[in-house]
Amino acid sequence: MLHCPLCHTQKPTLYARHKRAYHLCAECSLLFVCPAEYLDEEAEKKRYDLHTNSYDDPGYKNYLKKVSDPLCERLNKGASGLDFGSGPGPTLSKLLQERGHAMRIYDPFYAKDESVLKQKYDFITSTEVVEHLYDPYSVLDQLWGMLKEEGLLVFLTQPYPARDAFDAWYYKNDPTHVCFYSQSTMSWLASKWDAQLEIVGKDLFIFKKRPEHVH
Repeated sequence: MLHCPLCHTQKPTLYARHKRAYHLCAECSLLFVCPAEYLDEEAEKKRYDLHTNSYDDPGYKNYLKKVSDPLCERLNKGASGLDFGSGPGPTLSKLLQERGHAMRIYDPFYAKDESVLKQKYDFITSTEVVEHLYDPYSVLDQLWGMLKEEGLLVFLTQPYPARDAFDAWYYKNDPTHVCFYSQSTMSWLASKWDAQLEIVGKDLFIFKKRPEHVH
C-alpha cells in the first residue's frame, strides 16, 4: 500500500497526473511521486552531472544570497555549519566561509564523507535538496538531530502551487524531484520537532531548535 515518505500515513489521494502521478498526504500535506517513478542511482547522477552551477558563476552566487544573507543575519559570529547536498560545484559553503563561518559539506554523489554526519553544527543548510529525497522521514530527522541547541536548519525549496496552476508548474518536471512541500508541510515538521519556524519570502524555511529545558 502506498504511504507518505515523510509521515508514513497510508492512503494518500491522487492530486494530479502529468506524466507522473502526484499523491497528496492528508496528514502532513506532502505531495510526492511513488517509488516506482524514482530514477536509479546512475540515472540520477547523470542528471546532476548536467548541473553547471559553480562558484565561478556570478548569477548562481547572487541567487544563493537569498539563503546566505538572511542566514548570516541570524547567526552568531564564527558559527559552524554543514551544507547538506552541496552538489558538484559547492558554492554556498564558500560564500558562508567568506562571511566567517566554519563550513563542512556533504553530498551523496560528490562529497560522501560520512564523518561530517556524526558531528554537531550551529546550522545546516539544504538548498534545492529536500525535493530530491527518497526518504525524507529519515534524512530530515537525521539533520535535525545534528543541530546544537538553538541551531538552525535551513531549506530552500519551491512550495507546490494550487491544483489549477499545477500543470504549468515547471518544478515538477525534473525527474529527480520526487517530494514537494507546502507551508503546511513545513508547519507539520516544526510541530513534530517542537521547532520555531520562520518563512522568508515564499521558499526559504528556517527551523530553530529551542533551548533544551533544564530539569
